[in-house]
Amino acid sequence: MSAPLAPPNFDPAAAYPEVAPVRDALAANDWPALRALLEGLDAGARTFLIGVAAEAEAAEPFLRKVVADDPDDALAGTLLGAHLIQAGWRIRSSYRAQYVSREQFAQFHDYLRRAEQVLIDVTARHPADAAAWTQRITNCRGLELGQAEARRRYDRLAQHHPHHLPAQASLLQQFCPKWSGTWERAHGFARECAEAAPPGAPNAVLVVEAHLEQALDGNLGQAQAYLRSPQVSQEIHAAAHRSVRHPDFRHEHGWVWVRSIFAMAFVLMQEYGPAAQQFVAMGPLGDKAMFGYIDGDASKLFQRFRAEAYEKGGVA
Repeated sequence: MSAPLAPPNFDPAAAYPEVAPVRDALAANDWPALRALLEGLDAGARTFLIGVAAEAEAAEPFLRKVVADDPDDALAGTLLGAHLIQAGWRIRSSYRAQYVSREQFAQFHDYLRRAEQVLIDVTARHPADAAAWTQRITNCRGLELGQAEARRRYDRLAQHHPHHLPAQASLLQQFCPKWSGTWERAHGFARECAEAAPPGAPNAVLVVEAHLEQALDGNLGQAQAYLRSPQVSQEIHAAAHRSVRHPDFRHEHGWVWVRSIFAMAFVLMQEYGPAAQQFVAMGPLGDKAMFGYIDGDASKLFQRFRAEAYEKGGVA
């Protein structure tokens, strides 16, 4: 490249125009506006935007009032539950358990138990609510309720939404060894989701994510060797053909994350042409995805990988 590229824009508002109005409505405590923005969306968009809105750190009093005013409101309950879960995870941090203090764990579990109470009520009243079940799958992991309970929650959701990627991605984490799962179960579930989804759907990214999880469990050299092994490489390319390379692939909510996962995998595989294709498709956008697994500064690593892909992948 003739000049260094700008750092990637990780803000979801840059990729999805609905994000800024949702944030503004929540900041203004404007429930009618927030409801108008989030109601009537498909399950994927609604789950995604609820997750973004839940990041607002001062929203709990407002959301509690909305729930108190109308306990049957699925959107209000799901937003409050998602907010409490994210608040709890901020306290816990993303570090492995041995680096989290007892006090952090106590506060973390307190937030998650409160979220569980709210979300149980939502799913009892609205058993087809994909966003609420997705949050309950994530909460199952934090509360350490086990593999069987996590799968039970997912199966309840899948009765109504069989290809709901946010829920599948959350359950995949539960099936990894770091959450008391096994690689066999993680890979099996990822393949199950990829094969069941329609061609062009993004779900095949889970196959790549599972391989990255296993690869990055060791050092960088081991990760590259693992990903470049014939069977793994073949699976990753097959996943790309089912999703990001398929003519029916669409830039719907979450697409930047999907392409970021593929881009990262291809760079680690030293397949710079395919990696560059994903970076080009993202333009100035990006997602932290799993870049933080290698370097605490996800933006810095994303830029390094992108520059390497462009230089060695023939992008002028």
